[in-house]
Amino acid sequence: MTRSAGEIGAGLLPARESRPVAPGERIHVLGAAGAGASAAVLLAHAAGAAVSGCDLGGPSPYTAAIEAAGIPLAWAHAADHVATAGTCLVDRLAVTKALTSVAPDHPELVAARANGVPTEPWQQVIADAAASQGGRLVAIAGTHGKSTSTGWLVHVLEHAGADPAAFVGALLSPVVTGGLPATARWGRGGAFVVEADEYAGNFDAYRPDVAVLLNAEWDHPDVFADEAAVLDAFAGWLRSPGEERRVLVANVGDAGVARLVAGLADWPGRVVAVALDPEGSPRAVRPDVAIRARLAGDTLTLDGIGPAPLSVVLPLPGRHNAANAVCVAAAADQLGIVPDRLAAGLASFAGVGRRLEVKGEPRGVLVLDDYGHHPTAIAATLAAVRARYPGRPVWAVYEPLTYHRTAAMLDAFADVLASADRAVVATIWPGRDPDTTITSAVALAEAIGQRGGATSVAPGSVEQTADWLAERVRPGEIVLVMGGGRSYVIADRLVAALSDGSGE
Repeated sequence: MTRSAGEIGAGLLPARESRPVAPGERIHVLGAAGAGASAAVLLAHAAGAAVSGCDLGGPSPYTAAIEAAGIPLAWAHAADHVATAGTCLVDRLAVTKALTSVAPDHPELVAARANGVPTEPWQQVIADAAASQGGRLVAIAGTHGKSTSTGWLVHVLEHAGADPAAFVGALLSPVVTGGLPATARWGRGGAFVVEADEYAGNFDAYRPDVAVLLNAEWDHPDVFADEAAVLDAFAGWLRSPGEERRVLVANVGDAGVARLVAGLADWPGRVVAVALDPEGSPRAVRPDVAIRARLAGDTLTLDGIGPAPLSVVLPLPGRHNAANAVCVAAAADQLGIVPDRLAAGLASFAGVGRRLEVKGEPRGVLVLDDYGHHPTAIAATLAAVRARYPGRPVWAVYEPLTYHRTAAMLDAFADVLASADRAVVATIWPGRDPDTTITSAVALAEAIGQRGGATSVAPGSVEQTADWLAERVRPGEIVLVMGGGRSYVIADRLVAALSDGSGE
């Protein structure tokens, strides 16, 4: 069953035109330990707001930078974060839809409504911080690859001296942030780059000058009934106020994006169509600019940027990352980065957190951590690992992200995970699910086993999964941990167990 964006964001104000953050504006962020909400905290603080946050889940990999900035965080939820004795303590409340989707009458939301405090998605705070910074807003959207591509573009701009501000849904390295790893960067240059998520209208607050669409296929089955609904959401976002000023960088080598762009014949903006051979031709749709690319080994060659073909040895494996790189290059070109600096930035990117991140190789077991949580993304990640580490047995260790996605795509998940040498499924991370009875990790493990490929098992929680693995993995093997909830715990705990010998 699908729900509307209004139902999922119950009680939140609709997206509006962004405005600069007022100096000293009191903003409280509910769920501040999340990847995106933590960026809202940091960027509002940088824009001059008086920010506070809370999260019942306690510290996360994203909160160290907040605490280092001296921003107060509470590890509990309470109505008196918003108001006490009839006195408002904040000017607005920023909220994640992961909460409103399951708890629209959360005490802090109730307190905000009772005291006339506006409640908005945290994306609106980031959009307002962008208005404060004043650069061109660049939004990178798509079903897969958003964090990698957003981080890659931020790196290219920073490497070229363009000093961007940014929100990325994964940890950026200290080299990029200038401090601790964080999901945000504040800069005074001419661009503010954001990762734009299509879930339940999350990207509606962003009215970008440059939009980048990496790919488009069916995901979020609790919101979108089918792929057509996904494409309609992207089209509606592109057609929001200000469309006539926009540039769209579109990867028309992706079938969904090609269909979307074909329906934009009357769109008043400018289309930069890109494609990685042989997936598609940028001339097959209505481009104002066409960029074609080809990949030979790790070398990507781009035609259409600069006066001569531009060749780059890519630092990230896989054709999916090559397609991401083409989109990043096209966006950087639109932002005025000259070809030689653009190429140098593309070639020197070290990745972002939890995107094929090497966590260690204790006792000869290579442990990788990745955010992949959709069948297409998992397939691309497995292919990249096989290509980079040929001949090594691969354990695919997956913590499913949400029950509704797992149930709707169970067969597709089972098909792709069965291609690994062994598959391990941790307990499903519920996220925003109101119903946790529709499937289970055991059901997915059984479906994998029925494919006749990988042996599969469901050991339990992420902690139990790590401990189970520590007793069974062997030197020379690769453990590829994937998922979007707490799956990073599996990788960290496994590395620790193997490093101290407890897995022997």
